[in-house]
Amino acid sequence: MDEIKSGLTEVVCDILVIGGGTAGPMAAYKAKRHSPEARVVLLEKANVKRSGAIAMGMDGLNNAVVPGYATPEQYTKEITIANDGICDQAPVYKYASRCFEIIQELDGFGIKFQKNENGDFDVKKVHHLGSYVLPMPNGDTVKKALYRQLRREKVLISNRYMATRLLTGRDGQIAGAIAVNTRSAEFLVLRAKTVILCAGAAGRLGLPQSGYLWGTYENATNSGDGYAMAYHAGAALANLECYQINPLIKDYNGPACAYVAGPFGAYTTNSEGNRFIECDYWSGQMMQEFYNELQSGKGPVFLKLNHLHSDTIGKIEAVLHQVERPSRGRFHENRGTNYRERMIEMHISEIGFCSGHSASGVYVDEFARTTVPGLYAAGDMASVPHNYMLGAFTNGAVAGEHAAEVAANIDLADYDAADVVREQQRVLAATRREDGIPPNQLEYKARRFVNDYLQPPKVTAKMKLGQARFAEIREDMESAMVVRDAHELMRSLEAASILDCAEMAAFASLFRTESRWGLYHHRVEYPEKNDDDWFCHSILRKRGGRMTAEKRPVAPYIVPIDESERSAYDRQRIRQHA
Repeated sequence: MDEIKSGLTEVVCDILVIGGGTAGPMAAYKAKRHSPEARVVLLEKANVKRSGAIAMGMDGLNNAVVPGYATPEQYTKEITIANDGICDQAPVYKYASRCFEIIQELDGFGIKFQKNENGDFDVKKVHHLGSYVLPMPNGDTVKKALYRQLRREKVLISNRYMATRLLTGRDGQIAGAIAVNTRSAEFLVLRAKTVILCAGAAGRLGLPQSGYLWGTYENATNSGDGYAMAYHAGAALANLECYQINPLIKDYNGPACAYVAGPFGAYTTNSEGNRFIECDYWSGQMMQEFYNELQSGKGPVFLKLNHLHSDTIGKIEAVLHQVERPSRGRFHENRGTNYRERMIEMHISEIGFCSGHSASGVYVDEFARTTVPGLYAAGDMASVPHNYMLGAFTNGAVAGEHAAEVAANIDLADYDAADVVREQQRVLAATRREDGIPPNQLEYKARRFVNDYLQPPKVTAKMKLGQARFAEIREDMESAMVVRDAHELMRSLEAASILDCAEMAAFASLFRTESRWGLYHHRVEYPEKNDDDWFCHSILRKRGGRMTAEKRPVAPYIVPIDESERSAYDRQRIRQHA
C-alpha cells in the first residue's frame, strides 16, 4: 500500500484551479488562453485524463441554447420557473448567452454533436417549455479532447494531489490552498492570486438503496470536498436544503435517461402503463410527482420503451450502453431485461448537493465569483441552478477568464504559516493512532444517518436527531479514526467532507420553514410554499467558528416572469391518472 511520508513543498502560481473533471479543465484552458504568460495550475486528486463525472463521456447536452431553437431569454425563464422562482437570473442569463459559442468550440475540439440532414445541430425537446437537448454521438471522446487542449496550452497539471483547505490572507483575500498527495501523504502549499473551485457535486452524501458506498447516482469520487473547503474559508453557500434527487434505474447507479430516450418516444409510466407526468425533465416538482406515484399503490414507476420499433430502441441503446456508463447494457443483460420486451423499473436516488441537477451550491455571481475575494466556483458545486455538463464548461470558461484578468492586476496575498501547521496536524491525526475506526466505517455510518434523518419528506424531529448523531460521528472522527496508508488518508478526508455536508444539509433544511422545490425540500410540518417569508435564498456560512444561516433577497429578474407562468411545473401531473 502507499506508504505515508513526511514532506512539505511550496509552489507559486497566478491561477489555481481545483478539480480536473469538467469545469476545471475548461477554467484552466480559458485562463491560459486569456493570459498566456500566466502560471496556471490544475490540481486533481486522481488523474485529469480520466476524472470527474465525464470520465467515460456523456450522452448529450441537457441545456443547449441553440439559435433557432431557443433564446437566452427563453432559457432563463425556463430555469427560473423550474427552480421555483428562487433564481438570480444574471448568471443563468450569462450562461445562456455564451453556451452556444462553447458548443461550437467543443465541436472544434472534435467533440461532435448530432446534426440533421441540413448540417444544423439536431436539438430535441424534453423540457416542459423549450427545446434544449443536443445528443452527442461520440460523447465518449469528450475527456480526451479536453485533455488535448490542456496539453496544447501547456497548463501545469498536478495529479494525485487532494486540496484539503483554502488559504486566505489577513484581509480575507484568497491566498491559495493546502493539498496532500494521495499516494504519499506529502503536503503541498500552493500560493495563488486567484483560486477556482471546480470540485464537483457532493455525490457521496446519501447512501444508495444498494448500501454500496460507491453505488451512487452522482460520480462517487465527488465527495463534497469543494463545498467543505468553501465553507471553512468563510464563503457563502446557497440553498443547501434544495437537495439533488433524481430518477434512476432500480438497483443500478445510473440515470434512467428519460431525457435521452424521450425524444425517441419513451416516457415514464406507473405500473399500469399509464403516463402520469407530461414532462420527463426532472425538477423538484417532477420528483414529487414521481414519489407520490411510488406511494400511491400504482407504483413502481417504469421507463417505457417496449412500444417503440426495434430499430428505434437500437438507436437508444447505441447511446445509453456506450457512453457515460457502459456498464448499463451489462446490467440489463444480467438481469434479463430487454427494452423491447418490458418496461424498465425506476426508483429514487439518494440525496446529494449538486447545482447541476438542482440549486444547492457555493454562492456565485455572473462572473463565477464567490463572496471570498479572489475565490471562484464553477460546475456542479456553484449555485447556478440546473447547470449540467454544458453549464460546467461555460461557467468554467467564465471563471477562468475573469480569474486570469483579476490575477494580472493583483499581488499574491500573504498567508499565516500557522494555518498550514494546523492543517497538517488535522490531516495526519488519524495516521498517528495504532488502532481505531477505519474511515469507511465512519463514512457508512454518516451516510446511513443521512438517509435515516434527512431524506425527504423532511421531519423536524428527525433532522434534529440527525444533528446529534452527526456530532457523535464527528467526535469519533476526531478522536478514534485510524488511517494506515496514504490511500486511506484520502478516504478519511473525503469522509470528513461528507460529514461537513451532512451537517450543512440538516442546518439549512431546518432554517427554511416552508416546502419548496417539490420533493427536494418537502417539510412535513410546513407543507406549503410561503412566498411572503421565504421567497429568498437561504445563505449558510461559517462565522466565528460556527455554522450560521441568513436570508438573501432574490436579485431583480432580468427576464420577467408572469404570475400565470410561475406555476407551470406544478401542473405536470396528467389528471386522469391522479
